[in-house]
Amino acid sequence: MRVATDVGGTFTDLVCIDGGGIRITKADTTPPDFEQGVLNAVEKGGIDPAAIDDFVHGTTVVINALLSRRGATTGLITTRGFRDVLEIARGNRPDLFNLAFEKPAPFVPRYLRCEITERMDYLGRVVEPVALDEIAAIVDMYKSEGVESVAVACLHAYINPAHEKAIEEEISRLWPEVSVIASHKVCGEWREYERTSTAVLSAYVHPLAKGYLASLDEKMSARGLAKKPLIMRSNGGVATVEGARNDPISMVESGPASGVLGAAALGRQIGQPNLIALDIGGTTAKTALIEDGEARITTAYKIEWDRTNPGYPIRTPVVDLVEIGNGGGSIAWIDDGGRLHVGPQSAGSQPGPAAYGRGGRNITTTDANLVLGRINPDLFLGGAQQPDWDNVNRAFAPLQERLGESREAIARGVIRLANANMVNALKLVSLNRGYDPRDFALIAFGGGGGMHAVALAEELMTPKVIVPVNSSVFSAWGMLMCDLRRDFLKTNVKTLNADEAGDIESAYRALEKEAVKTSLAEGIPEQAMRIERYADMRYAGQEHTVKIAMPETSFDAAAVERSASVFHDAHEREYTFRLDTPIELVNLHVVVFADIDKKPLPERAVTGKGVDDITKGRRRVDFDEAGVHDADIYDLGAFEPGMIVSGPAVLEDPTATLVVSPGKRAEMDAYGNIHIEMRTT
Repeated sequence: MRVATDVGGTFTDLVCIDGGGIRITKADTTPPDFEQGVLNAVEKGGIDPAAIDDFVHGTTVVINALLSRRGATTGLITTRGFRDVLEIARGNRPDLFNLAFEKPAPFVPRYLRCEITERMDYLGRVVEPVALDEIAAIVDMYKSEGVESVAVACLHAYINPAHEKAIEEEISRLWPEVSVIASHKVCGEWREYERTSTAVLSAYVHPLAKGYLASLDEKMSARGLAKKPLIMRSNGGVATVEGARNDPISMVESGPASGVLGAAALGRQIGQPNLIALDIGGTTAKTALIEDGEARITTAYKIEWDRTNPGYPIRTPVVDLVEIGNGGGSIAWIDDGGRLHVGPQSAGSQPGPAAYGRGGRNITTTDANLVLGRINPDLFLGGAQQPDWDNVNRAFAPLQERLGESREAIARGVIRLANANMVNALKLVSLNRGYDPRDFALIAFGGGGGMHAVALAEELMTPKVIVPVNSSVFSAWGMLMCDLRRDFLKTNVKTLNADEAGDIESAYRALEKEAVKTSLAEGIPEQAMRIERYADMRYAGQEHTVKIAMPETSFDAAAVERSASVFHDAHEREYTFRLDTPIELVNLHVVVFADIDKKPLPERAVTGKGVDDITKGRRRVDFDEAGVHDADIYDLGAFEPGMIVSGPAVLEDPTATLVVSPGKRAEMDAYGNIHIEMRTT
């Protein structure tokens, strides 16, 4: 039995694979005690923890702590003269012409940013030894100020971490109970601002993440779980509990990453290697591009970035996705100029959409879909309750008064705005990066994926929509399709030519040796390890890089030629040009994998039923520009491979709703996934 739980902003999803069968459960997310929602889902699903062989967990505890500022009081120790790196940040602010622009406040206030005498040069040579005798006074001050966690970020620790290690050891000797995060352990790349920010944010969430993981481990063990949980990381792999404790910032996007990796695994199984993945949850929508069955990994990640805010960089490997504040619980509101907006504010699970009847006073995307007939009132919240129509009408009333429109017109406007926001996100991962959406299928999942997918595909001109089986908990299923994974990056600038090939090979071998040692300490068995190489490259004179896969063989002159060719192609696709100039290898990137037993989707049974056998009736459904129709309603749970239905139609079960527009055709494959051809019939 393999079980995965995915803690979202609104619901906690559970998937259980027991032999050849799959069970799914959804429970409310329970902030701030997120582990309680996990326990509720396990209990609701009737699962005995003692029978679980593998338990995989994805959590939003890290990103929620950062966004809500609920982390630990954190101090920073850095090289003398560099305490203000966090505040100086970068000058390339997104809101260039805003004369009233203010940089976001650092997570560590200035009085808790302390300097220590030490200095390495850019080659890692000691210029000034580290003055460890200065640490005692800093520790005393931190204790008096209630500091709970300390980040250590020395200027050139990415090339030589000796001083950081010494500082970390001295702090732990003087103050064993405090959390300490050294920058070289969470980020091996240069750029002192980004590396310092990564160390600080990791230290900020370290005590909370440690406590959360310990509580989850303890409570599941008390209920009989024999093996330690595996924790989903942002890089698309899972980690041991020990590995997640040592590098908590690697969990910053653990839930969304699993959905993308699940989509890639499903695409490989059904022969659809090129996909645009879209996960529409209760709070956010996430999208990523999958090419040749693989998702892109990046370290250029930021939180709280938008068109006016530069956000905070985190240099940790993350599945390259775009996340926006548009989900089923996104709130519709009117600005001072009378314009309607949707999101990014969310009603969450408490109080939730107005139709939940839990005190929510605002209209959400879910309420709009309900009003337009797309959601079956008898299956609302899985059929557990009827919508609170009185509260829905009360919530619509202020918008109707301000806009002078009917309830249905406003609902259509809410859906159009939500779709427009999601289309923009989909273009960011495709068109903006040199990919044509017409070469990809759109795979949509999450609680709202099936309701919006066809309309989004029409806008993007993708030829097909795929809604996977058990789509509402697909991200949790994706966790069960991931291997153990640990990423190691190190800046080591070399010109890509045959003369440097030997030094590059030696650098890779040294990083691989360090990677194996760290992975062993985190509980990954050496015999199970598989290592892959990547590199971040650029043209000489450029500032930023493009990541490419490196040859698996030893790096020699022939490998230099192959790598250069791959880089030229990747650069031209992303930036539309290539140059006849020297290429620099900037960052070495080594990935350690350990395969986990994964079970692909089983084939679905066929009983010989016909479409008439799964027809539930008809319902008046508003398809926006395609008009209002009496749509055929089908039982999605009884759908069988080979069945074909044409829109206008709605396929529904207690956890998912799939809207098929007029003229579109939906068919189930052998594994229970719905394929919608976007050509008209």
